[in-house]
Amino acid sequence: MGAPLSLRAYSAVTGWVESLAPRLLAARARRGKEDAARLNERLGRPSIPRPSGPLVWLHGVSVGESLSLLPMIGRLRAERPEVAILVTSGTVTSARILAERLPPGVIHQYAPVDGPLATARFLNHWRPALGVLVESELWPNLIGAAQARGVRLALISARITDRTASGWGRMRGAARTLLSAFDLILPQDDASAARIEALGGRVQGRANLKLAGGPLTHDKGAFDQLSAAIGDRSVVLAASTHPGEERAVARALDGLEEPPFLILMPRHPERGGGLAQTLRAEGRAVALRSAGETIEADTAVYLADTLGEMGLFLALSDLVIMGGSFGPVIGHAGAGGHNPLEPARLGKPTVCGPDMANWPDVAADLERAGGLIRLERAEQLAPVIAPLLEDPVKARAVGERARRAAMAADAGLDRLWSHLAPLLPAGRAS
Repeated sequence: MGAPLSLRAYSAVTGWVESLAPRLLAARARRGKEDAARLNERLGRPSIPRPSGPLVWLHGVSVGESLSLLPMIGRLRAERPEVAILVTSGTVTSARILAERLPPGVIHQYAPVDGPLATARFLNHWRPALGVLVESELWPNLIGAAQARGVRLALISARITDRTASGWGRMRGAARTLLSAFDLILPQDDASAARIEALGGRVQGRANLKLAGGPLTHDKGAFDQLSAAIGDRSVVLAASTHPGEERAVARALDGLEEPPFLILMPRHPERGGGLAQTLRAEGRAVALRSAGETIEADTAVYLADTLGEMGLFLALSDLVIMGGSFGPVIGHAGAGGHNPLEPARLGKPTVCGPDMANWPDVAADLERAGGLIRLERAEQLAPVIAPLLEDPVKARAVGERARRAAMAADAGLDRLWSHLAPLLPAGRAS
């Protein structure tokens, strides 16, 4: 039985559109949306030779998905050092961060556009024995071509929203065909599992890569330099913040008898310059990291508008406010919160807003353990933060409870590996 008509139509249409891909990619590069020097990779033309031997290919579309692969990459290198590792992603920012975070010898390439020719070039060159796709990357041409070449496929940490499931539900034959190409499907939660099964996928367990991993590391020299500049002031980090949250946090901390030194780390660093202007207009002394501005005795706010330094600013902090969680209560769109395990793994007491929709189970577990304090209003920040800054013993106890809860979450990597190991290549291949 052949592929469903919808998949054949998709292949035909993308084959026709593929001829326009070079111009479309070049236009995106002019807007900073693509890497102009590496556009050939997006067309399936690799920029480096394939190493000899078996190769495993891992794919995460953007920053969060790509970084979630790092614990699995570490495990793969430890358990199977003879296997070459290729990581693909689709955004300029993810490529920039992976260049700093990937272990030596791990290859990064941009993922090919989902056209028949680009995916064929990509697969013919790299010849992976196993492909691991993270979260919700269901590209029909890429998946179909990989299956036709005998590539084992795994969909890990799969996250399917109601909206995505509804879209695929209108093409059930196509969804069933794509999902049947995977040898292993491990959704990250029960809701995603139910949606995948309703679409015809066979679920073999649960795995959430974003729950796995060790504490983020940092550059000791940078830490020593910034720590000396900050001095003995208490440090509050507002991490991965979204529009409106920075001003809400700054105003809340203004009400403290001894306002702490505030580090603002916007989720999108390009907002740094505009934020600095806004905060200065309100009378705050601000230093901008991307501009190389130094922390002086009167500096009240440090804008950490750089990539790949979360570990550094977490290490400097006495308390963390998790961004992306206050949107609905300050009149902005909800962002669903960001990873509360990152501060928890470093034993940092953490406060968040009501919107942790992206991390419901994790946030609930940390709350139950007493390692995360969830607020319903931004106005609660000052009265909750003040006692923790005034009582370091109490703050350390909250952080320690968070650290222990995070260790329990990390155990999921062992379960993931037990599912994935049987799909790995048995030995060396040419």
